[in-house]
Amino acid sequence: MALSEKAKNVLSDVTESSALGEIKKTAKAIKRDHDLALELWATGLQHARLLATLIFDTKQLDQPFIAALAADLNEPTVENRNQISEWLLANQLTKSKRTRLLIESWEHHSSTVLQRLFWYHQARLRWTGKGDPGNTATLLAAAEKDLESAHPDVQWAMNFCLGWIGIYEPEQRERCIKLGEQLGLYRDDVVAKNCTPSYLPEFIRIEVGKLAKSQRLVS
Repeated sequence: MALSEKAKNVLSDVTESSALGEIKKTAKAIKRDHDLALELWATGLQHARLLATLIFDTKQLDQPFIAALAADLNEPTVENRNQISEWLLANQLTKSKRTRLLIESWEHHSSTVLQRLFWYHQARLRWTGKGDPGNTATLLAAAEKDLESAHPDVQWAMNFCLGWIGIYEPEQRERCIKLGEQLGLYRDDVVAKNCTPSYLPEFIRIEVGKLAKSQRLVS
């Protein structure tokens, strides 16, 4: 696919070595440009796709279009795939009721990218203080049934969601910790200094401690 001059000019500024802040600054200058976003996405380049997630026209993001984007993300590395999909979620899909409803329909989607975004979104609702979505019991039952056998990408997001349920819903904390202990997922992972482990009992313990400390500071 031949790139337009506009796309070529943008790509000369947004390279794979660009800082994420520079990408956001470029997007702020462009605002919305769906056609340009399509060109950038088609390059397959990580930072070009990150920029595309910021300048897509949300009104044009319907289910088939999003599923096609998710299919494209089967190719990059796990880290790159997750970063792009999380930017798409945060900067586009959470911005309208229509797309939020789409997210809620992806728990059993054939795309593991979209399944992961379903669970990641549920976690995000809790850590960003959007209130109780009212579906905790359903999520816990699904996790207890499917967490152990889920696709690795989906499994991580399910586990992450359970962590935030355990942190912000104290009445469910012991249930989440018990499941983490039972399955032992991520128990032996080595994490970098100052990073929170994914092993549920430790994740919940550490983040609950941080939350309690911040609340003490505020009071």
